[in-house]
Amino acid sequence: MNALERLSRSINHWAECSLFGLGFTMSIIVAAQVFCRYVLNHSLFWSEELARYLLVWLTFLGASVAYRRGIHPGIDIVHVHMPASLQRISAIFIHVISMVLFGVMIFFGVKFSYFVRLQISPALYLPKWIIFSIIPVSGLVFMVHGVTFLLEEIQGRDHDN
Repeated sequence: MNALERLSRSINHWAECSLFGLGFTMSIIVAAQVFCRYVLNHSLFWSEELARYLLVWLTFLGASVAYRRGIHPGIDIVHVHMPASLQRISAIFIHVISMVLFGVMIFFGVKFSYFVRLQISPALYLPKWIIFSIIPVSGLVFMVHGVTFLLEEIQGRDHDN
């Protein structure tokens, strides 16, 4: 296992642990909000905003974990009927196109985070750049996985999830 593969696995492990923490925290916050609203008749003004931001982070990190594990939904009816050499060429092409999109995600994610750097969230008073920084961060995670997959495909190895 090369250094890039170890890095990809390590980042994925960190992302999976973060997903557990974010999901657990979001569940507790939503449960507390429901309890406070319907039992105590007092709403937590900040809970909906925090749960929404946690869901955004869960979505982006979860997508990167799904990409690493190869469990994104896909249509492979054409791919499976190709000869092996064409399957390899199409896989390399798909990885390259994916990495271009990950680059777009990183570039415009940084640009957007910088654009909202002076804004704060209404209830939590968090700087919005922190909230939206997940876009370029997850783009970098996607890129590490994509480069790993591309190199493995070029070398003719299957990646282990």
